[in-house]
Amino acid sequence: MSTQKPLILVDGSSFLFRAYHALPPLTNSKGMPTGAAYGVVNMMRRLLSDYDPDHIAVIFDCKEKTFRHERYPEYKANRPEMPEDLAVQIQPIHDIIRALGMPLLRQPGFEADDIIGTLAKQATEQKIDTIIVTGDKDMAQLVNEHITLVNTMSNTSMDIEGVKTKFGLPPELIIDYLALMGDTVDNVPGIPKVGPKTAVKWLTQYGSMDAIVENADKIGGKVGENLRAHLDFLPLGKELVTIHCDMELGYQIDELTRKPQETDKLIKLFGDLELKSWLKELTEEETAPVEKQYHVVLDEKTLKDCVANIKKSGLFSFDTETTSLNYMQAEVVGISVAYQPGDAYYIPVAHDYENAPQQLDRALVLSAFKPLLEDPDIKIIGQHIKYDMNVLRKYDIQLQGVAFDTMLESYVLNATATRHDMDSLAWHYLGEETIHYEEVAGKGAKQIPFNQVPIAKALPYAAEDADITLRLHQHVWGLLKDEKRQEIFTDLEMPLVPVMSAMECTGVLIDADLLKKQSEEIAARLEVLTESAYQEAGSNFNLDSPKQLQAILFEEMGLPIVKKTAKGQPSTAEDVLQELALQYALPKIILEYRSLSKLKSTYTDKLPEQINQKTGRVHTSYHQAVAATGRLSSSDPNLQNIPVRNEMGRRIRQAFIAPDGYQLISADYSQIELRIMAHLSKDKGLCDAFSKGLDVHRATAAEVFGVPLDEVTSEQRRRAKAVNFGLIYGMSAFGLAKQLDIDRNEAQNYIDIYFERYPGVHDYMESTRKKAHKLGYVETLFGRRLSLPDIHATKKMRQMAAERAAINAPMQGTAADIIKRAMLAVADYLKTSDLDAKLLMQVHDELILEVKEEQVETVLTAVKDCMQNAADLDVPLIVDAGVGNNWDEAH
Repeated sequence: MSTQKPLILVDGSSFLFRAYHALPPLTNSKGMPTGAAYGVVNMMRRLLSDYDPDHIAVIFDCKEKTFRHERYPEYKANRPEMPEDLAVQIQPIHDIIRALGMPLLRQPGFEADDIIGTLAKQATEQKIDTIIVTGDKDMAQLVNEHITLVNTMSNTSMDIEGVKTKFGLPPELIIDYLALMGDTVDNVPGIPKVGPKTAVKWLTQYGSMDAIVENADKIGGKVGENLRAHLDFLPLGKELVTIHCDMELGYQIDELTRKPQETDKLIKLFGDLELKSWLKELTEEETAPVEKQYHVVLDEKTLKDCVANIKKSGLFSFDTETTSLNYMQAEVVGISVAYQPGDAYYIPVAHDYENAPQQLDRALVLSAFKPLLEDPDIKIIGQHIKYDMNVLRKYDIQLQGVAFDTMLESYVLNATATRHDMDSLAWHYLGEETIHYEEVAGKGAKQIPFNQVPIAKALPYAAEDADITLRLHQHVWGLLKDEKRQEIFTDLEMPLVPVMSAMECTGVLIDADLLKKQSEEIAARLEVLTESAYQEAGSNFNLDSPKQLQAILFEEMGLPIVKKTAKGQPSTAEDVLQELALQYALPKIILEYRSLSKLKSTYTDKLPEQINQKTGRVHTSYHQAVAATGRLSSSDPNLQNIPVRNEMGRRIRQAFIAPDGYQLISADYSQIELRIMAHLSKDKGLCDAFSKGLDVHRATAAEVFGVPLDEVTSEQRRRAKAVNFGLIYGMSAFGLAKQLDIDRNEAQNYIDIYFERYPGVHDYMESTRKKAHKLGYVETLFGRRLSLPDIHATKKMRQMAAERAAINAPMQGTAADIIKRAMLAVADYLKTSDLDAKLLMQVHDELILEVKEEQVETVLTAVKDCMQNAADLDVPLIVDAGVGNNWDEAH
């Protein structure tokens, strides 16, 4: 065997699980999970590229039990079964590894660790350097002058000194260290209460586990008692955590030769998994890897050259580095740009750590870029560009040429294929591991603001942001070939960015005094509820503790167990308490307590703290790339979750107020999803009801209960409403029965009659199910594609959930598209008029505006017109609108 290059031994099992948990649940268009396969294979490809090894092997565990199970039957007894969506990826992963030319090793009765240990020992005996690629801390026991551990996921390596630094012990004491602590993952008991610090302290003091055992009587305290009580198990524990390096394998390290890759097999395998970027490499002429050149700009000449080159290119990526994630507080620390792949610039303007180099003045840099950023003919690419847009507003820069946002490109291409942050996109589409923010700024309490990061460290991070953003755009835009999805991106999602930016920066006025008063009222009510709960329980307990509540409800009071948690404990989840509350007082009290506590902590207490000191308003953040259906969400504060159906939720809306001389307009679509169902299904009965302006729930009740329209009772209408909305959410007879508190057969009868009266709805639902199974996705009216990863799941429950989503997603998604189209129409109207009115908020199917009092009627009429004409359906789109001094009044 050649000794010029190290032997590479890859702990495949370690990386399999790490890739599965590290990456989002990626799937191909057929719904097959691909995330773990992508992660593992990406790591293998990088290994081959980085090391170009002659001798390599990838080692996996087998399903069969090993000698450790014979010695200790409880070994790994607490490990759950491999998740189904991981299990189905094992064979493709193995096939790809072999097709890449790497030997793949598994041996019944052996663990991967022992195979690796045996091979590594062989190499050491022959003085061959070995790299073990793993994320498993247990492997540290193998490290010696010839063996190094490398973790490609964290980009770290560990030699003898590295083991001492990480563990505080040399490699030869790691087995003793592990035996003392035990291993919860493998269900190997150690000494109770002995953690890393105690284990290191004892081993440093006594030199070995055997010496610790000999001196056990000298160790005091509870931990000493624990040691003495568990001395008998320590030898077996040590045996279980020891990697055995003398296994009879039947092959030698010189047989682990890397073979040429089998391109035809890889093309098929990458094609099946839809790993498109890798497939493209194999099927087209291979392009040279991008050579990166990142430049820091510290002088005016380089700045001018950079600006001139951008202007000449006509398209560039742009990113800001700032002092805060809060766009209202953030100050620009630097900007990064790129106009050709691999070539990016970072222009620091406010790094102010001690001995920081002289930087260009921020005002000078921003004034140099202002003409570029405000030129509509120069196209700007960003990643979550709305944040940068918001930050630059305070510097009097209005981004005009924003043409592409890579976050939204990925989202429109496939909302569920990956997360849409830049790090995830770079990994998913480019196969690149980016520099994470924590790597340059630190973690947790030790994290420093970006202005304190040394420029030398900031440069590769910041410049990479611009470079990756440019390259992501070039790659993802090439995949976004479908005309309908391009239109969703170009005509809907991108134009919405500046509209939402303006809404966020405008903010909404909050009555802090009213919220304080409401908080006090809620606190008083919580005290009453707490006392009532104590009386019902017969003892005091912490109402916020699920564990204590579990003990009270199911152990002391003996209430029936409705559902169990994943760990087998009785559940105290909201749906369980709702069911129990029908018969028992305490669960009902707990439900009200939880609801009020959440309102208090999330809104009445927190909203006043979120008022911006400069504007006097609260500024939320809207998110476009979260919900798979296209619906917007919001955070800090979450405006979508303020309840509208209970009194306290409505009272919180009273604190959202108009300033003096203004009023709020609330305009809300009426039953939009049912109207979309009527349009999509073309059902005559449903379309007629909406076209005639009938109360659709009353009309449904008349059909289902066989009574004249004017004789429908309020209870019949309530039940018909549950049927109408239940069916578009895919509700079963069981679910409907539970909601209406009726017999399951009666609920099934309602459903059967409903489908008899509205056969078009039934036909639409069936055809949609079939289409979803065939294509792996459904679409909205406007062509937004909604992927269904679980539509082919082998577990029936997951498949049925995907079928329900297939029926509902086109309605929710179309409703989301319509409200976005309405926002654009309203924004365009306000922009071209001289009216003193602003869009403030979007909540579900509702728009809220702040309008000058004397202009309210004009704006109200125009907004209703914009919203009702946002889509051309077979039934009328109706908007309910109101006016008030606060949101509740207007709604």
